[in-house]
This record gives sequence, C-alpha cells and structure tokens, in this order.
Amino acid sequence: AVKLATLRMLSAAIKQKEVDERVELDDTAVLAIIEKQIKQRNEAAIQFEQGGRPESAEAEKAEAAVLASYLPAQLSEAEVVAEIQAIVQAVGATGPQDMGKVMGAVKAKLAGKADMSKVSGLVKAALSK
Repeated sequence: AVKLATLRMLSAAIKQKEVDERVELDDTAVLAIIEKQIKQRNEAAIQFEQGGRPESAEAEKAEAAVLASYLPAQLSEAEVVAEIQAIVQAVGATGPQDMGKVMGAVKAKLAGKADMSKVSGLVKAALSK
C-alpha cells in the first residue's frame, strides 16, 4: 500500500512538471524529481520527529525508501572523492574561486549517483587544499 501510494505521488509530480514546462521529461529530469521527493520526505520525517509524531516520521521514511529504490546505485564517498579529484585536475581548478566550474562538471557526471549537497561539501574541501 505504501509503495502504490508513493508511486502515484511520484507519477503525479512527474506529470505536473511535464505540464508546467510543456515538455516530456528525460531520465535525468525524472531522477532529479525522485531526488527532490526523497529530500522532501526526509525533511518531513525530521519535522515529524521533532514534533513528537514518530509514526508519521516512519511513514515518511518508508516512502523515501521506496523512492530510493528507483535511483541508480549511489557511489561510496571514496568513489565520489576520486571523481572530484579527477574533475578538479581535468578543469584545471586551483582554488575556491573555481567552485562553479567544478560543480558544473561534477553535476553532469554524478547526477543521480550521489547526494549533491554532500558532493558540494566534498568539492569545497578539495578546492581549499
């Protein structure tokens, strides 16, 4: 029942985006929607826990788990760091001022394979060495 309801919500979110933008979404856009939905579920779970509603938090976590099963396998932190180092060298980044250039390349390569908020922190750390 949780899976069915979650997939219906995901389908509605995808259709809404297609209607809003008047385009048919490609795989990367659908992955972005799934990631956004997971992030929303995780944030809601935290809010429910802080509000003393553990049963609602568990429901949100269950939905996030269902959605996560539709994402490609996530890379380990070591694999992400290795990719970042390769990209930093490839674009010739020398410091924090090159953050945008590096993030653009990283986003293109790791979209859907890693949590971009964590990746951003790793890129910042790599550029400040």
